[in-house]
Amino acid sequence: MTTLNLDKLFKPSSIAVVGASNRPGSVGSLVMRNLLQGGFGGPIMPVNPKRQAVAGVLSYPSIGDLAVVPDAAVVCTPPQTVPGVIAELGEAGTQAAIVLTAGLSREKDKEGRVLQDVMLENARAHGLRILGPNCLGLLVPGIGLNASFAHLPALPGRIAFVSQSGALCTAVLDWARINNVGFSHFISMGDTVDVDFGDVIDYLGSDPQTRSILLYIESIKERRNFMSAARAAARNKPILVIKSGRVAEGARAAASHTGALAGSDDVYDAAISRSGALRVYSIDELFSASETLARSRPLRGERLVILTNGGGAGVLAVDALIQGGGTLARLSDETIAKLDAVLPPTWSRDNPVDIIGDAPGERYTKSFEVLAQAPEADAVLVMHCPTATASSTEAAQAIIDAARKNPCNLVTTWIGGEVVAEARRMFRDAGIPSFVTPEAAVQAFMHLVRYRRNQDMLTETPQSAPTDFTPDVATVRENISSVLKSGHDMLSEAEAKAVLLAYGIPTVRTEIAATPDEAAAKGEEIGFPVALKILSPDISHKSDAGGVRLFLDSADAVRAEAEAMLANISKAFPDARLEGFTVQQMAVRPGAHELIVGATTDAIFGPAILFGHGGTGVEVIGDRAVALPPLNMVLAQEMISRTRVYRLLKGYRDRPSVDMDALKHVLLQVSQLIIDFPEIIELDINPLFADERGVLAVDARIRVASASKDGEQRLAIRPYPKELEETFPLASGRPTLLRPIRPEDEPAHYEFMSKLTPEDIRFRFFGTVKELPHSEMARLTQIDYDREMAFISSAPKENGGGYETLGVVRTVTDPDNQRAEFAIVVRSDLQDQGLGHKLLDKMIKYCQQRGTTNMVGQVLQENRKMLGLATDMGFTRHLIPGEGAYEVTRKLQS
Repeated sequence: MTTLNLDKLFKPSSIAVVGASNRPGSVGSLVMRNLLQGGFGGPIMPVNPKRQAVAGVLSYPSIGDLAVVPDAAVVCTPPQTVPGVIAELGEAGTQAAIVLTAGLSREKDKEGRVLQDVMLENARAHGLRILGPNCLGLLVPGIGLNASFAHLPALPGRIAFVSQSGALCTAVLDWARINNVGFSHFISMGDTVDVDFGDVIDYLGSDPQTRSILLYIESIKERRNFMSAARAAARNKPILVIKSGRVAEGARAAASHTGALAGSDDVYDAAISRSGALRVYSIDELFSASETLARSRPLRGERLVILTNGGGAGVLAVDALIQGGGTLARLSDETIAKLDAVLPPTWSRDNPVDIIGDAPGERYTKSFEVLAQAPEADAVLVMHCPTATASSTEAAQAIIDAARKNPCNLVTTWIGGEVVAEARRMFRDAGIPSFVTPEAAVQAFMHLVRYRRNQDMLTETPQSAPTDFTPDVATVRENISSVLKSGHDMLSEAEAKAVLLAYGIPTVRTEIAATPDEAAAKGEEIGFPVALKILSPDISHKSDAGGVRLFLDSADAVRAEAEAMLANISKAFPDARLEGFTVQQMAVRPGAHELIVGATTDAIFGPAILFGHGGTGVEVIGDRAVALPPLNMVLAQEMISRTRVYRLLKGYRDRPSVDMDALKHVLLQVSQLIIDFPEIIELDINPLFADERGVLAVDARIRVASASKDGEQRLAIRPYPKELEETFPLASGRPTLLRPIRPEDEPAHYEFMSKLTPEDIRFRFFGTVKELPHSEMARLTQIDYDREMAFISSAPKENGGGYETLGVVRTVTDPDNQRAEFAIVVRSDLQDQGLGHKLLDKMIKYCQQRGTTNMVGQVLQENRKMLGLATDMGFTRHLIPGEGAYEVTRKLQS
């Protein structure tokens, strides 16, 4: 995770081409041609020991002979030479290389080392960054840089395109030229052995020349780097993703329903959504979504109003909208009245607003003005079908002019070909998204909707969990350890339910019996009716094997069924280890919904949580949603709402809604269980009964494996670091809890801000701040613990009624972990209590433990207390000229 020296890669002042050639069609020849024709302003230095000049430019026999040390180099030499070339470049002081050569991962040197590993080792020894290998190269049209062997140059623009596929890069360049699409950066990633998606997103996220980031992904290597970078950049600009390889072959081998259901592509979907990015499925969609997002303002809501001169086209648009999960705006009486005043009496008087086929430009103008100002319309889709009695270009110009005076979110579709081509050009020149078909226009609107939903998930304040729970970690650890020591990887049903109970998830009573007679006795002990299930580590889906009997109402019935089950399964599965039976209380919940909650481990993103419609038909029904842990109440609600069964869970006819808080709480408990125990690689609760009375886990299975030492690193998103909590008494004796900030702290943080004096505010924000908007407060409370940290001091209110925040210290660390910028504020009425010293000391120790190099902050000259505290804590200071402030710095590593 680093942007170290990426400026030398993407904005070099000089460049060398190692392997430059005059041989027609060779990569070295094509790179030189592209660099010279691109208009790059710095030195272009070919390196070729056999040629005096390449492409008319004086050539150098070796890297050591170069006239100047190049910022970057393009390497297009045979695989065996590449590690040595990289070592020479690093020794010379070059800080970035674009390695076009393929085959480095397959070939070895004389010592038997993989060439790719040797190349990377040589690069890291000098801090040299590598793009590739096996890539097409890099284009930055704004500075005339075309360090690639692409067949076409890229037009300048504000879109960054980043792709793992070189072949797709050439196709996209072709497409972009025809469609007049330009780029700020065009980056072929290749094998991503060093510079990866996360690094590039970090760089482009803060690049002022880049308006949106488009990614073509085949696979992610550094999951946490990707998630952190994408979540940070997506707050500032749209990120759109195409992910190829959507079929999960590994699902067939999964032991649990969850493993079979939560395929790799589902997890990628969850990760992309959680990062705040938007997933699309074609090149056309990728670029149209980019343009739509770049040219639109943030949506207030999701209601679309459709203005059309053709009823049939309007119906097509409505069909596409509803099927895509969109919302058709309901026109208010006031809006209908205003439209009545400007439209013929035969207009539709509903949405879609059909203004009749021969509508002139003036009718479009007046209708649009009403709809653009209607509070029930969050966006307007304007459609036009060409007719012999009305001008398509006149209608287009009317909308263009009206949109300038009445700004709103607007998409258009002028349906047809040659007759409406000029109108579409007019919209494009005016910066208004225009599409060929109603379906494409609606899809563009839904891009806005989905992007808004993903952005909202980045900033929405979660409610507190309805109940706190303290898990019995010792019981879970004992169960898991016992199973692993026995050489098994599956917990028995009884052991699995004990794990769930330890995390507060209600389950039915379950007992283990070794023989049919013991099973009958357990049935009498529990009370009839009971359920009987086979107990075997080799039979995961017991129903499929005939290993489940329900509603047994006597000891004799239990004994008889157990004997029959044992005989049948022994015959059908002769190699299965049969360890007896489980006897459980019969869960009788008439009308309860059968759901599934589970977890699986994805090869790329690690643990993932699944929720959906459960029961024996779970895989056939295929109604599920997947999310990455950690979860909170908002994320749990969003996850549930993505399933079809959600509409039933909300209640219908005489069926009441299920206890939604209890259901969300189960998802949180499973999420926490997976976070706490890296040994758990699969988990199933199926069925989970849910009704208005709560939830009940009827059946459960858990698969485990020995955990690696870096178990926490397996998570794509760093969870809340509870281990950093500590208690601290103020000088007055008042106890406080120092802990990392949580998203749920937003309301308390508003209250904290309200209790700061104007001087506190000025010292913290270097100016007057009346009240932070939700978007800003969300940034302060919803942090990425992998890159930021904020410790708050929290204490029970002295008059009761919950907790209050007394002070906060925060740092934001650069991706290279070189510099952590800090800020601290403590309420004035609580100063001189030792809290500021303690908070800053805690942050210093945290940054030291992370390996951060320096900690810096800015302090106003008149903030004498803070300057004194910084001096006491070992910070040096220097005056920032013209700013009226000091920068204080402390070196954290010896």
